[in-house]
Amino acid sequence: MTKTQDYTKMMQEMMSAFPVDASAFQQAFKTQAALGEKMTKVALEAAEKSTEISSKWTKDVLAKMGEVSRAREEPSEYSKALSDFASASAEMSAEHMAAFAEVVKKVQMETVELMLAAGKDLSQDATSAAKGAAAGVPATPRKAPNASPV
Repeated sequence: MTKTQDYTKMMQEMMSAFPVDASAFQQAFKTQAALGEKMTKVALEAAEKSTEISSKWTKDVLAKMGEVSRAREEPSEYSKALSDFASASAEMSAEHMAAFAEVVKKVQMETVELMLAAGKDLSQDATSAAKGAAAGVPATPRKAPNASPV
């Protein structure tokens, strides 16, 4: 019977032939995790603020609907109530959409700041990893191949 080759041992030998600084990977992971945490915080704050705006908008509309549904003496008062409701709805829509726009603008600014900071951090991590890798490589002069005249 044939014996199966031990790939685990072969992989361990191969990986030991290529020294790798695991601290660079750990630092990159920590940097990425910190960025993820900050981005999540920005997203959750935006979701919370958006929910508050939506809730206020709904409450405002329901309050106005209560006014529209009230019984009137004259038929013309119904059309005036609907007209007032339409005007108030348009005004509320503009106000709430502006509030949403402010949330979006804030998220955009915070995201750009985070991405710039993350790019700087990752650049520094890559530079330190490259320096560490360069320091670990022994300086061996390259030999020129022997050229023989033809």
